[in-house]
Amino acid sequence: MTGAPSDPAPSGKQMLSEQVHARLREAILRGDHAPGDALKPQELARQQGVSLAVTREALVRLVGEGLADRLHNRGFAVPLLCDRRWQEIAEARRTVEPAVLRMSVERGDLDWEARVRAAHHRLARTPAYAPEEGDHYTGAWAEAHRVFHRTLLEGCGNHPLLETFDRLWTASELARRWAARRTPDRDGADEHRELEEAALARDADTAAAVLVRHLTLTAAALTGDSPQAV
Repeated sequence: MTGAPSDPAPSGKQMLSEQVHARLREAILRGDHAPGDALKPQELARQQGVSLAVTREALVRLVGEGLADRLHNRGFAVPLLCDRRWQEIAEARRTVEPAVLRMSVERGDLDWEARVRAAHHRLARTPAYAPEEGDHYTGAWAEAHRVFHRTLLEGCGNHPLLETFDRLWTASELARRWAARRTPDRDGADEHRELEEAALARDADTAAAVLVRHLTLTAAALTGDSPQAV
């Protein structure tokens, strides 16, 4: 019996595009390109040692992820710090995620509690920065951070809502990194601990309020505003 045909192996161009996309994505998230900086395809192609077509393909993917803008007749650029999109994404997250967290606290089972505890333990024990990386998040910490926030919401059992979280998280990643650099004294570890404690205590009101403030502090760091207590 002949098995189902496997997916075709990626072409050399596809693999090259993936590699260039990954390198450019990391460079933008790391802060190598400041807000508003032009991302010149020809210059980047030369730096990466690849064709202009491969570089453009990678940049188009970055546009789709919210990590670059495509400017009319002006190529590509890193989004501006003052772009209204960041506040709109923050507003969407403050609207959606606390409501999903409430559902998660109400519906989550014992397995969910164990996963929340494990995710928080990993986040708390993973160094956010490495000496050789300066003030940039380590990849391990960034992933532990994402997993902790997602695990908190997974008790809701609603896949469309979790997919919404995934999209908003990806869209806000660059702004979150910028915000962290502007508020180096912020005690994010304490905020995460409060989130874990409130969720596992099944205190939906407190958990939602802590999450709203957590998200508000990040958004406020981009504008210089002082958020009101919640």
